Amino acid sequence: MPKISQRAQNMPASPVRKLVPFATAAKQKGIKVYHLNIGQPDIETPETAREAVKNNHLKIYEYALSEGNLEYRTALKDYYHSLGFTDLTTDNFIVTNGGSEALNFAISTLCDDGDEIIIPEPYYANYNGFAGTFNIKVVAVPSTIDTGFALPSIAEFEKKITEKTRAIIICNPGNPTGYLYSRGELEQLAQIAKKHDIVIISDEVYREYVYDGEKQISMLEFSEVSDNVIVIDSESKRYSMCGVRIGCLITRSKKIHDAAILFAQARLSPVLLGQIAATAAHKNDAEYIQNVREEYTKRRNLLVGLLNEIPGVICPTPKGAFYCGVELPVDDTEKFAQWLLESYSNNSETVMVAPMGGFYSNPELGKKQVRIAYVLKQEDLIRSVEILKDAIQKYNSESN
Repeated sequence: MPKISQRAQNMPASPVRKLVPFATAAKQKGIKVYHLNIGQPDIETPETAREAVKNNHLKIYEYALSEGNLEYRTALKDYYHSLGFTDLTTDNFIVTNGGSEALNFAISTLCDDGDEIIIPEPYYANYNGFAGTFNIKVVAVPSTIDTGFALPSIAEFEKKITEKTRAIIICNPGNPTGYLYSRGELEQLAQIAKKHDIVIISDEVYREYVYDGEKQISMLEFSEVSDNVIVIDSESKRYSMCGVRIGCLITRSKKIHDAAILFAQARLSPVLLGQIAATAAHKNDAEYIQNVREEYTKRRNLLVGLLNEIPGVICPTPKGAFYCGVELPVDDTEKFAQWLLESYSNNSETVMVAPMGGFYSNPELGKKQVRIAYVLKQEDLIRSVEILKDAIQKYNSESN
């Protein structure tokens, strides 16, 4: 038998995708599954992007430049100039196959085996996977649902820093909780980065989708740590283009950029057609973004209100992204999520949720929590909560 590497054996399963076989089996039995588990919007990709791919006149689908083609990097530069970062040039961007590859490049560039990265939790579950791939230790700083998953005190971060600490990763606004960092919180993180000469990797892929008049503040705003910041961006959520697989790594540090580009060259090139679609999506996109933000606001308000009407459910109101971290009155959300797909239906319908154990370094901390994505139309969200309320009652009665 072939030998499997220890790295592969240590790779964690995705808490979002590992229940897919059970969902597939449920669908094969004729059960409709409402997918609340994954951040795949049902909103149409901009027509400009679709038409650009459809009507391109390329005779050869050749390699793109390893750093990304100039036309797309120019579109990115113009976009960031519109945000106020007018010092950025096309040389500050490395185009990647999704934000995930950008994260891989960032971690690969900064860390060696045995190094450490600090992450406030709960956090995007794949941070574990990216770190595990390179034998890097994730050092978690827990937040709690009682505070709406607010950033833990800076003193807690200071306690975790060692000689092996290379970076702090944040997601702003956050996946899985929708938490939006304040300027004060980010200023404190910048001070830590400067004091200890470590890097802040700021995952900002949900930047456009913040609510209640709030504004996302980028780590690029803090000039005192201009060489100690990497921003991760992606077109997946901004333009509902998850399958296009286009993202980027942004840094003002020439040292970091020049090291990261070596990883970009090793994987050859980012997706050519994806860059064509993304370049077109950035043209005259203000109305599109505004309409989508308004739709997500309505969905968020509807979902949070309905969930908090269910006895025993706790759902803080997220200020950004399109996720809620929700506490359910069940013994174990891993078991509950599987039961929803294997053993339950309501008029031949059920829901799929993402247990939040996989979003913590210690799964026990998320044992009663799920992540719910409000990426479905409003009538589907209403029906999903009806099903969830009934399912909780039936699950608990069977368990007792």
